[in-house]
Amino acid sequence: MARSTLPSSPAAGSGRTEWPGKILGLPESGPRSMGSFGRRFLGLVIDWALASLLSLAFGTYGAAGNFVTLGIFAALQIVFIALLSGSFGHVCVGLRVVPVRGGYVGVWRPLVRTLLLCIVVPVLIHAKDGRPLHDAVAGTVLVRR
Repeated sequence: MARSTLPSSPAAGSGRTEWPGKILGLPESGPRSMGSFGRRFLGLVIDWALASLLSLAFGTYGAAGNFVTLGIFAALQIVFIALLSGSFGHVCVGLRVVPVRGGYVGVWRPLVRTLLLCIVVPVLIHAKDGRPLHDAVAGTVLVRR
């Protein structure tokens, strides 16, 4: 006999029993809930625009300067996350990077997270708990402020 795949919780009739971050103990919405794809993407666009403007100001923007722009982007990510718990774009859209186990984000987490972010592919792969792979490997989660 096959097992039922329906949730056995009291909320079974409500239709939605899982949300990104539930496994991590994060709320479904409001402060400290997992950041939505839209906010994450907008924060990334803001960060890349800032890196592009700085690259343009340094005179390195263009075909040969793409890696310079990526380097500026990475440096901004590492510095801002270590100092402000979020990049400039994250702060603008109301997100912050926090360690899953709590405490200070430190320096190694932003470094690992940013290196994987710059590779791009880990951003497209998501862990079971809803976090992109670059966050899962670094032991961080992007939450609403």
